[in-house]
Amino acid sequence: MDIGDLSQLLRVSSLDPSLKKLKLHLVTWNVGTAFPPQDADHLLQLDMPMDMYVIGLQEVNCKIINILSDFVFDDPWSLFFMDVLSSLGYVKVASIRMQGLMLLVFVKHQHIPFIQDIRTNYTRTGLYGYWGNKGGVTIRMSIYGHMVCFMNCHLPAHMENANQRLDDFERILEVQRFEGQSVPVILDHDALFWFGDLNFRIADHGIHFVRETINNLQFSLLWENDQLNLAKKKEAILQGFMEGPLLFKPTYKFDLHSNTYDTRRKKTLFGFNEKKRKPAWTDRILWKLKNVSQVSEEDKKSEEDPVFTVTLKNYISHMCYGISDHKPVTGTFMLQLKPLVSSPLVTLGPIGEWSADEDSLVSFSAVPDFPSSVWDWIGLYKVAFRHIHDYVTFAWVKDNEISCSGNVKQVYINADEIPRGGGKFVLCYYCHNIQSLTGISQPFQIKPAQLLEEKKFLVENFNESDELDRSKWSELASTSS
Repeated sequence: MDIGDLSQLLRVSSLDPSLKKLKLHLVTWNVGTAFPPQDADHLLQLDMPMDMYVIGLQEVNCKIINILSDFVFDDPWSLFFMDVLSSLGYVKVASIRMQGLMLLVFVKHQHIPFIQDIRTNYTRTGLYGYWGNKGGVTIRMSIYGHMVCFMNCHLPAHMENANQRLDDFERILEVQRFEGQSVPVILDHDALFWFGDLNFRIADHGIHFVRETINNLQFSLLWENDQLNLAKKKEAILQGFMEGPLLFKPTYKFDLHSNTYDTRRKKTLFGFNEKKRKPAWTDRILWKLKNVSQVSEEDKKSEEDPVFTVTLKNYISHMCYGISDHKPVTGTFMLQLKPLVSSPLVTLGPIGEWSADEDSLVSFSAVPDFPSSVWDWIGLYKVAFRHIHDYVTFAWVKDNEISCSGNVKQVYINADEIPRGGGKFVLCYYCHNIQSLTGISQPFQIKPAQLLEEKKFLVENFNESDELDRSKWSELASTSS
């Protein structure tokens, strides 16, 4: 990414305090323990500009060796999405994993200071709550002051477990709580996005009727017997949840690396052929708003703009991916809101020009009543950094503060901590109490130490040469005499 391009992205002064539109791309995919595909262009709709990506995966490889290695290193799926998105100006601001369930949130650089109060949670429901192969993982955050919650679920399988799926979902909503006084309960958020392999099936119809109906693209004949649609009409816990029309083929169950529904002839333990799975819309994306306007098609005009609206722009599956027996599903949303926070909580930047072999200073100022902590730090990041902890080095704010003039403070960074090769960097302020980056600087250049070392080398060589020349003149003078 060019440093000039990022400078343009980080101009927060251009924010319109009366109205802001954010394009959110949400992905749900049961990856069936497979490794990432060759590319994610179609999945992430990279030809369309997005402000946020929220990616929910189910059945990520959760063998013991994989889980242990993931504690030390980023897992292959996180690395895959970070590799794709970091070069395009996105940063992973939050993530959570519970065995095979994973949830990742990426945002554009210019939105980083306005994504605050990040909290995560999870609930196991498999084996009566003792095993994490089923359940829900959740990330909540404040987006320009509005509280938004994202929940990725993997609910029980099989046709007969529809009630168990609803019970597990209700349990997740009840038991998950978030730290702090602001919005501790999931349903109290301004917006809740609920998605994942929800495992609801198509009731009553037989497999041959379902497949023939799909082949004829008569999806509406199946909607009324979709278990989730049926439940939304009568279950109180689902009231207010919205979903786009199911205009794509059921996303389960496919033969691997194909668009053909289940053709297996697998033998069971006792020698009988295992029953083929009936196609179903198991992979879904729903949302619910609290006491605010809901918009599902075109933006509705009114005399007074609502505070927060959600518009579904696109709800599709991606048939081109065949690494698992599920096809991924994506929903693209337009979030239209009036920012409750329109300026960064912290403004910071480098003092003077930085070089890699000189101690350097950072200047920063915070808004009044900023919830600072002794655990706050300032990180030095490469321009295309991948996640919050992808810093080159950092300095504790309280420990390294060297001066204070009014609201402006300075923090010291030792030359030994600065990369010798120099390059293009940004500075970010991490607030422990808000659990997020609350300020990001304009990109700036650090001069490499090598140039100064070469200069020193030339000076030393010149001095040695000069001394040698003077020595030779002395010898000649003594010989002449």
